[in-house]
Amino acid sequence: MRHQLQWMTLAGLLLAVAPAVARAQETLPAGVTKQMIDEGGKLFKGQGLCHACHGQDAKGMPGMGANLTDTKWLHSDGSYEGIVKTIMSGVPSDKSSDGSVMPAKGGSSLSDEQVKAVAAYVWSLSHSGK
Repeated sequence: MRHQLQWMTLAGLLLAVAPAVARAQETLPAGVTKQMIDEGGKLFKGQGLCHACHGQDAKGMPGMGANLTDTKWLHSDGSYEGIVKTIMSGVPSDKSSDGSVMPAKGGSSLSDEQVKAVAAYVWSLSHSGK
């Protein structure tokens, strides 16, 4: 009886924790690695200039850049590929929700590979399973 109770307790704990573990281990998009995400975070906060409009925490700045940490996407479907496309092409004022412009590559001189790393980081912000 005692072992049965222990197993039932363990099973209940596993059932309670399993959804959180599954979200935390969400599958990365094809071609994206943890290293890309880490590098993209550095670029986002530095050379990529993304932080200038989206903030160091990527939660957005009024009249400048949107919040990139939630699940609401304004100029993309939120997929990795969609984020890459938006960063590469930018957002013209007539497509912007507040009239602000995002130049291609955020106005930075990032390489295409660096843009992909930034996109991986941005994707991870809203797909972290929080």
